[in-house]
Amino acid sequence: MSDLDLLTQSLARTVKHWRSVRGFTLDVLAARAGVSRGMLIQIEQARTNPSLGTVVKIGDALGVSVTTLLDYEQGSTVRVVPADRAVRLWSTDAGSYNRLLAGTEAPGPLEMWDWRLMPGESSPSDPHPAGTVELVHVTAGELTLTVDGVDHRVPAGASATFEADTPHTYGNQGDVPTEMVMAVSVPPVR
Repeated sequence: MSDLDLLTQSLARTVKHWRSVRGFTLDVLAARAGVSRGMLIQIEQARTNPSLGTVVKIGDALGVSVTTLLDYEQGSTVRVVPADRAVRLWSTDAGSYNRLLAGTEAPGPLEMWDWRLMPGESSPSDPHPAGTVELVHVTAGELTLTVDGVDHRVPAGASATFEADTPHTYGNQGDVPTEMVMAVSVPPVR
């Protein structure tokens, strides 16, 4: 079985699990996440590999991290994630990508990501739930962080924080790859 098949099956199990824990029907989760009921059925039956945006929306609606959705086995209090277990959820032919490095529920979802953006590429993000905060630290190149339509330049060695409940985009307007580490903290579901 391929890694993608394992990931699809794990996602199916965990979405069903957390939907049951939250007491959400398919219709309720679909409405909260802004995805179709049909898409949720396909995900829960492991018949589709949804986009990163869809997985993020479902995680936000359930109040759990993307890490939790993609890894059902959560064990001891110390969890080491080997480099080869980081999950690549978005990539382009030019070489841009993001990888989910680690995540936890503390007290709401908390995720750490590794990003690379090739020159001229960008990745837009829909608004997250109110109270969501993102932190980025640029390790190479320069990030053009656009939040609510306003560009902010973040050079190598610099960090930025922002409230992520508005549209935002990570972009590279330079001529060398941009590399960054990002943390996302989402408030718990009430």
